[in-house]
Amino acid sequence: MSDTMPPLGELLQASVPMVRTLGLIYDEITPEAATLRLPDQPEYRNHVGGPHAGAMFTLAESATGAVVLAAFGDQMERAVPLPVRAEIDFLKVARGDVTAKARLGRPVAEVLAELDAGKRPEFPVEVDIVRGDGAVSGRMTVLWTLRPND
Repeated sequence: MSDTMPPLGELLQASVPMVRTLGLIYDEITPEAATLRLPDQPEYRNHVGGPHAGAMFTLAESATGAVVLAAFGDQMERAVPLPVRAEIDFLKVARGDVTAKARLGRPVAEVLAELDAGKRPEFPVEVDIVRGDGAVSGRMTVLWTLRPND
């Protein structure tokens, strides 16, 4: 990003209404990984006192989008990043703040080489959803693609 543009997290907070609605916080974004937090908010709790499954899904999916934009945002003139499929596993009840830690599942250069070869590359982004005590309360995989703009 240039020195004149705000950080990616600020851009996403400003441009994605659901991020603002849930009050997601972008702690770290790189082309390989992103960490986002969902603060504990009573209005988004479920029947067992933890964050609603939809809020946790949105947190994790937003973390994958941040990684993808950091890795491939400079390719937007020739391809648009799109999620293809998502799968989430809820492992333990989460309470309090939860953090999504997303990791790009393939090297950027490998994905770009497929795009350069005229293919529509697909790549996974893996996410751990972690409670305040460090326990993994959920895992998500989102399969993304770069759809060429032809």
